[in-house]
Amino acid sequence: MRIRDTVKRIDYYIMICTLVLFFIGTVFVFSATKSLDSNLKYIIIQLSAMFIGIVIMYLITLMDYDDMSLFWKFIAGGCIFLLLLVLVIGQGKETTGTKGWIRFGPVGIQPAEFVKIGFVITLSKHLDCIGDGINDIRNILMLILHLAVPVFLILLQPDFGTAMVFVFIFVVMVFVAGINWKYILCAIGAASVLSVIAWNFLLNTIQKQRFYAFLYPEIAPTTYGYHVLQSKIAIGSGGFSGKGIFKGIQTQLGILPEKHTDFIFAVIGEEGGFILSVIVVALLLALIIRTVIIGKNARNFEGSCICIGIAAMWFFHVLENIGMTIGLMPVTGIPLPFVSYGGSSVLTNFIALGLVQNVYMRKKSITFF
Repeated sequence: MRIRDTVKRIDYYIMICTLVLFFIGTVFVFSATKSLDSNLKYIIIQLSAMFIGIVIMYLITLMDYDDMSLFWKFIAGGCIFLLLLVLVIGQGKETTGTKGWIRFGPVGIQPAEFVKIGFVITLSKHLDCIGDGINDIRNILMLILHLAVPVFLILLQPDFGTAMVFVFIFVVMVFVAGINWKYILCAIGAASVLSVIAWNFLLNTIQKQRFYAFLYPEIAPTTYGYHVLQSKIAIGSGGFSGKGIFKGIQTQLGILPEKHTDFIFAVIGEEGGFILSVIVVALLLALIIRTVIIGKNARNFEGSCICIGIAAMWFFHVLENIGMTIGLMPVTGIPLPFVSYGGSSVLTNFIALGLVQNVYMRKKSITFF
């Protein structure tokens, strides 16, 4: 398929939303890193990831997603291998308490980001194979195993925030697939028990402090409550129209932490104000809603599952990232799709976009009687 033919067949609504979001994100990443040494490298990495992502997105549209899913065993095996590899040679920062990066000199990748896409593809194939038998207890147990393996390996890093992304994707996809409510209620009960176990045996001190910061940030304004308080100050000080690009006090003086990655929305709130913040949220919601619509019009159930899984991934990222910047969610290392800085995140989101476009280009045809 020629590039011109592909361009004619893609969904322009979702593409425009994506590119506008990426443009806004890149502008504010540049503003957030202006006070840092060699700040141009952040923009170079961000733009490079975008161009590579667009190329991969195009390549993904060339293969029918049904044919792609035939390799689900290899995809699943590759995902498990990456998660095991990061446990052996993974690196990270002591400040985050998580070692989830594999580095090759100056270049680093975050395997869990790419595994999200593999998880959506393999779970879609799994649900498609099960079909109407989703409420059979044996199939339920196999679905739980499908979720448990990547979540367990990610928790060993430990990365509780990313693990919750997988759980949310799973819950949404099996719910759409028609799982019985009794299993959902059982899952809620099991999650309650597991949360106690996770708190006592899996979460480290830094991760526990993030929950304390969510509940009582004012108690420790200079330690674990610092991120949330400074983020809320930045967003609040932006007012209706913002202070202007490069003019945010919290941003430019380096008071706001992780300003180009996890807290990029706080930078937008301070320098772009309420107006631009609403525009960003509206674009993100439009992206998610359009993905759901594409899934609804997919030619088969597997295509619908792929779109629903990706929409769920984006929705959780948006909910968690924006929620933590305004103190409504615990602080985790969850980037804002297409807006936050990060090569792995940008690549993952463009790959996800490629899958959505793949489903759209092969949507069911309308028959007129």
